[in-house]
Amino acid sequence: MFPAHRPRRLRTTPAMRRLVSETTVEPRQLVLPMFVKEGARQPAEIKSMPGVHQHTRESLRKAAVEAVQAGVGGIMLFGVPAERDAVGSGATDPDGILNAALADLRAELGDSTVLMSDCCLDEFTDHGHCGVLTPDGAVDNDATLEVYGEMAVAQARAGAHVVGPSGMMDGQIGFIRTALDEAGFTDTGILAYSAKYASALYGPFRDAVESQLSGDRKTYQQDPANAREALREATLDLAEGADMVMVKPALPYLDVIKDVAALATVPVAAYQISGEYAMVEAAARNGWIDRERTVLETLTSIRRAGAAVVLTYWAVEAAGWLGARDR
Repeated sequence: MFPAHRPRRLRTTPAMRRLVSETTVEPRQLVLPMFVKEGARQPAEIKSMPGVHQHTRESLRKAAVEAVQAGVGGIMLFGVPAERDAVGSGATDPDGILNAALADLRAELGDSTVLMSDCCLDEFTDHGHCGVLTPDGAVDNDATLEVYGEMAVAQARAGAHVVGPSGMMDGQIGFIRTALDEAGFTDTGILAYSAKYASALYGPFRDAVESQLSGDRKTYQQDPANAREALREATLDLAEGADMVMVKPALPYLDVIKDVAALATVPVAAYQISGEYAMVEAAARNGWIDRERTVLETLTSIRRAGAAVVLTYWAVEAAGWLGARDR
């Protein structure tokens, strides 16, 4: 007459649910992406990403200190240059905005957090692509690798603990690893954007970096229909020396995160991207969802899928919520 098994017994109280929880989210597992704009006199909120700002170098330092004090595990830095050219020369300039801001943060924070840097040309090119172009307008994979190598060394020299090649060029991890090692930066890590999909959800990010892109990146970013291809990409990156591998975006690709986590012998990261952020913020502002519960549920789902590290624009706020729960 009655069920022999009652799973609800393990859901009866908050203490019971906490005791048997299978997945945790901790501030140390969260990385905060940040934007710094060359020549900015004050921080400016990004309209399509409410609560996220293009920082000045000074406001970046202050916000980064706050993030570390909140307990986040790392910072991923993106630069917004005042000028761009066809080869993205600002990316390798030691005085360029990204490298200068990296030096600021390393001087301010030391080794108290993991300082990561975006190792890609899209913010720095006047055409908005992630690499240099051939005369007919195609992205030149091998010529781009040369620039990535220079860029990675410049970022390591500026103070990055980890460089994050996000351009999806074939062979980028091996090329960057060799460049770093030959320059003496054998301890600088590489976070490989192994499975970066040609998603429709990058729009707000492109606002944040004032992207000059016309067209799309489908010739180098992955087709959203392909999952096995992600495993091939991750396998290649691991063979080339990646210290961590990443899936981007996160929520539409939880199955890919799970498969990559089953394959990889290094930590797996996932990037909860700008469009994911913007959708939750818009729904919450309309009163359609509970904002805090939704944010924490999404982070939990990404962790449950197998991500050891989550890049999220909610990192600092979520760290505060998680800390309050622990008290």
